[in-house]
Amino acid sequence: MNAEELRTLSADDLQAVDAWWRADNYLTVGQIYLKSDPLLHTPLSADDIKPRLLGHWGTSPGLSFIYSHANRLIRHTGQDMIYIAGPGHGGPALVAAGYLEGTYSEVYPKVSQDEQGMLKLFRQFSAPGGIPSHVSVTTPGSINEGGELGYCLVHAFGAVFDNPDLIALAVVGDGEAETGPLEGSWKGISFLNPARDGAVLPVLHLNGGKIASPTVLSRKDPEDVRKLFEGHGYEVIEVEGSDIPGMHERFAAALADAYLKIKDIQAQARELGADGIPQGLADVPGNGEMPRWPMIILRSPKGWTGPKEVDGVVMEGTWRAHQVPLSGVRENPEHLQILQEWLESYRPEELFDEKGQPTEIVTRNNPQGDKRMSAIPAANGGNEYTPLVMPDWRGFALDFKPEERGTIKKESTRYLGRLMEALYELNPQTFRLFCPDEANSNRIGDVFNVSDRAFMEKTNDLDVALSRHGRVMEVLSEHNTHGWLEGYNLTGRHGLFASYEAFGMVCVSQTIQHAKWLEEGVQLDWRTEVPSLNILLSSTCWRNDHNGFSHQGPGVLSMVVNLRGDVVRAYLPPDANCLLDTAVHAFESTDRVNLIVQDKQPQFQWLTPDEAHVHCERGYGIWDWAGNEEVGADKEPDIIIACAGDVVTLEAIAAAQIIRQKLPNMTVRVVNVVRPQTLERPKDHPNGMSEQDFAETFTDTKDVIFCFHGYPGVIHQLVHGRPDADRFHVRGFIEEGTTTTPFDMVVRNRVDRYHLVMDAINNCKRTIRGGADVKRWCKEQLDKHEEYKVEHLEDMPEVRDWIFEA
Repeated sequence: MNAEELRTLSADDLQAVDAWWRADNYLTVGQIYLKSDPLLHTPLSADDIKPRLLGHWGTSPGLSFIYSHANRLIRHTGQDMIYIAGPGHGGPALVAAGYLEGTYSEVYPKVSQDEQGMLKLFRQFSAPGGIPSHVSVTTPGSINEGGELGYCLVHAFGAVFDNPDLIALAVVGDGEAETGPLEGSWKGISFLNPARDGAVLPVLHLNGGKIASPTVLSRKDPEDVRKLFEGHGYEVIEVEGSDIPGMHERFAAALADAYLKIKDIQAQARELGADGIPQGLADVPGNGEMPRWPMIILRSPKGWTGPKEVDGVVMEGTWRAHQVPLSGVRENPEHLQILQEWLESYRPEELFDEKGQPTEIVTRNNPQGDKRMSAIPAANGGNEYTPLVMPDWRGFALDFKPEERGTIKKESTRYLGRLMEALYELNPQTFRLFCPDEANSNRIGDVFNVSDRAFMEKTNDLDVALSRHGRVMEVLSEHNTHGWLEGYNLTGRHGLFASYEAFGMVCVSQTIQHAKWLEEGVQLDWRTEVPSLNILLSSTCWRNDHNGFSHQGPGVLSMVVNLRGDVVRAYLPPDANCLLDTAVHAFESTDRVNLIVQDKQPQFQWLTPDEAHVHCERGYGIWDWAGNEEVGADKEPDIIIACAGDVVTLEAIAAAQIIRQKLPNMTVRVVNVVRPQTLERPKDHPNGMSEQDFAETFTDTKDVIFCFHGYPGVIHQLVHGRPDADRFHVRGFIEEGTTTTPFDMVVRNRVDRYHLVMDAINNCKRTIRGGADVKRWCKEQLDKHEEYKVEHLEDMPEVRDWIFEA
């Protein structure tokens, strides 16, 4: 089909596109309202209406209109296309789309393409034992629920990176367009390389209203809106109206124009240059010749084709059509009659045969097989999980002798950067780092040895590791980078999102939403397993020597451990080798959110590679070398000092060393925990310690001074239900911080070695001779620290020059 034929809607195509659209609208209304008589064999009665009317009608006809035309485009071009519905509350329209395409019945055989299946389709919607009202994980073809608005475009861009044959058709609702994440995501085209990546086609659907008021962009002068998006770098194509068939004809032409523009951009970028590589991969500093990608602005009425007025109040085209325009159908005969006429206006007798199957004029508009947007492999992890090519992490490990532990200081995350450099080389199209301008800051910049930062805007000779062929994704937006990785993961590829710890809170809601997606997805046997969402939080609350209190917040850890344990894992590796082992485990896992918290500053190294592997596999362990128990003796210690987190691990070991040296008659056990969720009971978390393991590690009676990276309440929550949980005295971040020295941060939060020693003495169940003197000495050391840091602007030598002594 040539360009003009694609732009021009034939009579046959018009009939098919319009019939498909009407069928989708009919099924959408049926899902919202009906619990019986799906084909209207008899006039509707109150008994045919659901007891609770739930759902969102207003955006649905626009979503199905766009979908129907996209189907036509796919049929004529064979294009691979994924449909991402930003207004995810238009769920019934997308469920109906999958049903009309046959995909829904393939994955849910009980929801068959007949009258009984249609009845199940209607009854299950937003009902107990059924499906949610959004475009959730249960909806074939979806990677974006759209319940929490704002992530449509970031998921779309993530889906097409390194996916050159895919177009992500991203429908942005005008309510969603008001959110911060969406407002910030239009810049994705500045990182999209047409030689290597697919394309995102945004359709900004301005239907005039959100829940209870008009939207900003719908009330602005169209010229101002056009200029806004032209300033972002888009070529704006506009379609407006409600007339049929005019709207079909205009939108078909607009969609064809956008598609042809995309293919032209890609063809030019992929034309081989003299050096034999695609021209789009050539790094030409300062050229600034970035493609002007198309986007469509569609203006159609909210609640289009629904009731125009109800009880004398205008409905169509206003915010009143947002949810259920006829809310009193069961009680009000006039409303029931309007519903009857509304459903009949779609002429269902033309759309479904006597058995309830879609007729030929409807199915004629369906693409076939994997070309159906509800069956596109990209929306289901590629339909087959492909693992990373993974090097042996020991080749990047820090090798030292056990007697050298606690004497070597290294930047642990730098070793992770070296591993990721190898991952980039071994997986040139399936692994990326996503980071808000912090890769070098967080010491993982070795990736720049093999890849530049991606950038399609102007570059110059002063730029470093910045080019259009780069595949490291850096933009100063947590929402963008986190969301790009989500889209990348859900379409079957691997990566890491790295951020400063405090600013993980900017997008923690995205993390939670993604975890909820996975929690539901793992229960669906038709969903392919997908690479895990891996998060590294560095520049942690304990070591922000210049940034200060605003950068000191470990809240992401608190949020994540509350999520369902079969999906979420939290890791607090104490050193470089534990970080490497943990990272490899995370990269090889599927269907999880893996949160790794590890500081970037030089820190002591504790475990050899083999020790680290055993320790991380178990998730916790007694470090006999740090305490003074007689190994093998059947005797419990006087006190247990436990730790989870790199900085607090140092303080725990230093405290134990003070006890060993100054109070040799007091036995102390040191326990390190890499995976804090192992503290939970097995019935609460699949990795929880057994009762016997917990007792052998923490005893059932001895007091535990627990030094924790985050807020103390997290540990209290995790050990709930364990024997005498009140014996756990947790020390962690208590919102005390400022711009100060590293040691002063732990002192301020009372998790330093001196406070820990005093805690140990105070909570020991027997009186230790000499304990009072040691407590006085600890207080003197704290006083000395306070004076020294003010006078010398650094920590005192006893702390600064400390090394471990066995």
